[in-house]
Amino acid sequence: MGNMARATGAHEDEELLTLLYGQFQRMLFSQVLCLTNYDRQWTEDVVQETLIRAWQNSDNLVREPGMLRGWLSTVAKRIVIDGWRSKQARPQEVELTRPDIAESPDETDQTLSVMVITDVIRQLSDDHRSAIYETYVLGRTVKEAAVVLGVPEGTVKSRLYKAMHTIRRALQDRS
Repeated sequence: MGNMARATGAHEDEELLTLLYGQFQRMLFSQVLCLTNYDRQWTEDVVQETLIRAWQNSDNLVREPGMLRGWLSTVAKRIVIDGWRSKQARPQEVELTRPDIAESPDETDQTLSVMVITDVIRQLSDDHRSAIYETYVLGRTVKEAAVVLGVPEGTVKSRLYKAMHTIRRALQDRS
């Protein structure tokens, strides 16, 4: 009886993999491509990791397409967010130029503002940072950001308002 149950389980896993790849791979790829700033290699890695996690959690997944789509989107988004966080933790690469040909006007004020904004954004909650990232960095509409983040449009608007208010206040305090 044990072998029969395992054979059935293996068959169900095969069906799940076929469903995941057949129905969701392309949708997932296009969603993740936007999230990775169109980095195709990173996108392929994220999609692959997402599908592996789905297979690993196959016993717990609801096999209804709408539920699978939501689960896959959420997992992929979290993998990308983790990737962005790890990239931010690494020092930024800079191109070295010859000092005699490098001309740059004094941008101290602008640099200081960027530093203040960066510091304030780091202090924001993940939800507020995600709303800023989806709209201001990726250029998504509030409606598109709501879909990606899996929250109502009003929630995205509220998060953006609070985050921008905090950033403006920090800039005013600096002046």
